[in-house]
Amino acid sequence: METIVFSLLNGVIYGLLLFMLSSGLTLIFSMMGVLNFAHASFYMLGAYFAYTVTDATSYWFALIFAPILVGLVGAGVEKWGLRRVHANGHVAELLFTFGLAYLIDEVIKIVYGRNAVDYRVPEALDFPLFTLYGAQYPAYRIFMLLVAVAMLVALWVLLKKTRAGLIIQAALTHPHMVGHLGHNVPMIFMTVFGVGCALAGLAGVIGGNYLVTDPFMAAYMGPIVFVVVVIGGMGSLEGAFVASILLGLLQTFAVSVDASFADLFGWIGLSSATEVGRITIAQLAPMLPYLLLVLILFIRPRGLMGEREL
Repeated sequence: METIVFSLLNGVIYGLLLFMLSSGLTLIFSMMGVLNFAHASFYMLGAYFAYTVTDATSYWFALIFAPILVGLVGAGVEKWGLRRVHANGHVAELLFTFGLAYLIDEVIKIVYGRNAVDYRVPEALDFPLFTLYGAQYPAYRIFMLLVAVAMLVALWVLLKKTRAGLIIQAALTHPHMVGHLGHNVPMIFMTVFGVGCALAGLAGVIGGNYLVTDPFMAAYMGPIVFVVVVIGGMGSLEGAFVASILLGLLQTFAVSVDASFADLFGWIGLSSATEVGRITIAQLAPMLPYLLLVLILFIRPRGLMGEREL
């Protein structure tokens, strides 16, 4: 029971962190049809901006302003970069964002170095919130849960219950009609791209000290984010949420399972003396999201709740 409870808590928290990161990418794709390969780099920018602002002021100041700074960078990228290559098609957009990811990575290495920075959990949240089954649970993880839920609710209200959300959804399917009604469609696109990058930045602010803040964090999280988006369905926020929670729980529970293939499939004569038999489920945990991705693409190419196929 102890393993189940802690794996459930950690899985939900990790899944919500994945959703914070993937929601921005999903929003950008659903709105603009752009698959932003540099999205995880904006996540890294959020963590490094938060580290810098925290060192100069406080973590709470960084929690507010670091995502805004990342959003402004994203808006500038869309206005002066992505918008110019948009007319050349999706291949040009992919190449542009792919190159942008490398550029951001190299700038981070030049400015901060190649080693991890000392971006820590704030002292105000660095304490055990409760004790369960004799083990202490950190308060910061519950704070991450609350921030992720607040972001989820705010995003849902913005898109479903406000006039701005209606304009954004209308611009998705009928951009020319929205333009004829007097709305600045390029400005809407720039705002959506900036907001999507800001969401990635927010994930970096609260995830950088939970995981690690180093120049390789984008390369680590980037593939997982695309797995989430594809499994959930391209352009579906609901699908991204379901896929994020599913992958968070799947990886967390898999890590806690120490059973080997020999234990699971001993009835077919698989022995622990063989190389395959000695492999444990915990060792396969990093591979499970990609195995699930292959399965989803084979069974349902458009994802769990998506309408577009790759």
